[in-house]
Amino acid sequence: MPTLAYDRYLEEHRYKYLALYHAMRAAILDGGLPAGARLPPTRRLAVMFGLSRGSAAQVYDMLAADGYVRGETGRGTFVAGDADRRSGALPAGSGEEAGVSPGGGLRLSPWGQRLAASLAGMPGVAAEAAADPAADLISFRAGGADLSQFPVAGWRRALSDALGAGGAELAQTAPPQGDEGLRRAVAAHLRLARGISAEPSEIMIYRGSMQGIVELTALLLAPGEKAVTEDPGFPGIRRAVEAAGGIAVPGRVDRDGLVPGDWDARLVFVTPARQYPTGAVLPLSRRRRLLEWAAAADGYIIEDDYDSEFRWSGRPIEPLKALDRHGRVLYIGSFSTSMFPGLRIGYAVLPPALVRPAAMARALPEPVPGGLLEQRALGRFMAQGGYLRHLRRMTRLYGARGLLLRSLLKERLGGVWEAAPGDAGLHVYARWLGSAEAYRRYGEAARRRGVDYADAARYRMTPGEPAACFAFAHLDEEKLIEGTERLALAWSDVQNGR
Repeated sequence: MPTLAYDRYLEEHRYKYLALYHAMRAAILDGGLPAGARLPPTRRLAVMFGLSRGSAAQVYDMLAADGYVRGETGRGTFVAGDADRRSGALPAGSGEEAGVSPGGGLRLSPWGQRLAASLAGMPGVAAEAAADPAADLISFRAGGADLSQFPVAGWRRALSDALGAGGAELAQTAPPQGDEGLRRAVAAHLRLARGISAEPSEIMIYRGSMQGIVELTALLLAPGEKAVTEDPGFPGIRRAVEAAGGIAVPGRVDRDGLVPGDWDARLVFVTPARQYPTGAVLPLSRRRRLLEWAAAADGYIIEDDYDSEFRWSGRPIEPLKALDRHGRVLYIGSFSTSMFPGLRIGYAVLPPALVRPAAMARALPEPVPGGLLEQRALGRFMAQGGYLRHLRRMTRLYGARGLLLRSLLKERLGGVWEAAPGDAGLHVYARWLGSAEAYRRYGEAARRRGVDYADAARYRMTPGEPAACFAFAHLDEEKLIEGTERLALAWSDVQNGR
């Protein structure tokens, strides 16, 4: 493969995979990569440019979607010819050079342009969330639940009950808020597990928590209005703000979580029970200050309680929603992590004044909610006690894995990583104790040793300390020990100049 202008594009784009995509596209357009040229396999491409194999595959997927390359089963990936491009999704020219809109040649509305712009720097979901497919890689990136422990028999019974005899229940519909049985079950669970007194009528069911965040942000935030998002924090929330036309304002996070301020804003996003990604728990005094801000500013708080279900020590943390006396907090939860990723069910507990507007917004794209069979099954699974039993079993399992990982990091890498305190969740946030240059070299050495982790820089809006997130729920004891050993060997490589 010819030399690519990779470094130039790396200065323009935050993510390596985007820089490589633009460099390869430019080489195809100027003839440096001629039609019919065979491109390197993803494994080799990943090594050449310091990417995960999943990210390398994402580059090829993007080029293929835009008509620049084609894949041939059993042979590899090739630069597309003119005929291939004419039949592809985009014209032969570069979208930017040809004046194409962010929508791939379509003339988008202002909302569509904002959405496309907000997603422009977003890594592909599969490339970011999934482990590298290389057989010998141990990935500490988010890997989801350990599905080997899932109660398949109980879930199958709940699905069968939801179908009814001979499929008699298939004709049932539900209001835009979602299945009433599931909303009753969620309300009962929240009263027991989170101390939130919510009526089923105050609960909205969504296809995952992110759908709820996007729709509710668009409902509350007018174009040009400001919203405070935690820095560091979950990048999807910033993109939801930008897609709504709002302005994302970084809210400073310290070792106690979000630092309250006198913000000129309409909306604040916060993860008080376990700050994402640092794991900090927001003190009661700060929770009260956030509620005072919302009342004084006529604003709202969206509380993302993303993984509070898994707490293995310490007392449960009282949610902001449980303290809210003025209808200012929207509480968001999800079942995708606690059950399985393919179960796209999330929910929101809303102030009464927002229920009708949110239901109307949900009814526009989906007059009848999607996934009703799964909603009804989940409601039955919860009502019959299966969900709570599952949570208790997985909390014990994940707690043991989390404690093991913390112990291994301290024992083998105590002078390299400082793990933040934590007694809940599915990842460990660790601060790097060396220089920024050593951190960069360490990441390269770790990849060579066949282990990776999530660089915490991807969660930041402003520069900050080098840090990383180590997910562990998907790794058994053997993999945790082997993965930590590889991390230790990588540090030895850095010290020895390798």
